[in-house]
Amino acid sequence: MGKNKLQKFADMDGYPHVFQYPFSVLKDKGFEMKGHWNELFFKNQHPVVIELGCGKGEYTVGLARLFPEKNFIGIDIKGARMWTGAKQALDENLTNVAFLRTNIELINHFFDSKEVSEIWITFPDPQMSKANKRMTSSRFMTLYQNILKENGLIHLKTDSNFMFAYTSEMIKVNQLPVVIQTDDLYHRNEVDSILSIQTFYEQQWIERGLSIKYIQFICEPREQYIEPDAEIETDSYRSFNRSKRSGKKENK
Repeated sequence: MGKNKLQKFADMDGYPHVFQYPFSVLKDKGFEMKGHWNELFFKNQHPVVIELGCGKGEYTVGLARLFPEKNFIGIDIKGARMWTGAKQALDENLTNVAFLRTNIELINHFFDSKEVSEIWITFPDPQMSKANKRMTSSRFMTLYQNILKENGLIHLKTDSNFMFAYTSEMIKVNQLPVVIQTDDLYHRNEVDSILSIQTFYEQQWIERGLSIKYIQFICEPREQYIEPDAEIETDSYRSFNRSKRSGKKENK
């Protein structure tokens, strides 16, 4: 591990709004704020919104600025990236922001039933060869429904045609209500301020001429979510800072 990463980890240990819980600690002691984020940390009853795979935290911080009447928690396992947003929130004295360093598969250990109002999934790895690792797969939808309030919203923003198509099929086969769905976000007649926040990598994707896709849908509970059975064309390009998405190599 590089020296810079170690410095960032050490720095975040002193941040009151950053929570880093090794699984060993979680397994033995649990998480004391599960079900009590509003009461014990935010000190209000505002809706709780989480961003999964928050990276540098640009969306978490950007949303917190736009919506002071909501509480935002960025979640990622990579603390060195998270440090950027965590420090920014601290410098700006944003009291409606927290960061949680953990694996996304463990979110049920940190949030109680109906504790979360919305989930943002921003530019996840499409995991084209591993369906159960896709962030909108039936496996993850089951996790989400366990923590979301009634009519809880899920937002997916992605550059991946594959991820967009897969999620669209998942929504269709499970008959989930769609609020907004577009395969070219920035060429819509209107782009809400909530959608105009752009991460560092998103700006680069746009410069490459890639369209940004967005789906907002309601996570209606199901006894069992159905995996879509459809042939979906894989992405043929390499995404920034991410493993190669297909067997094809990008032209330099």
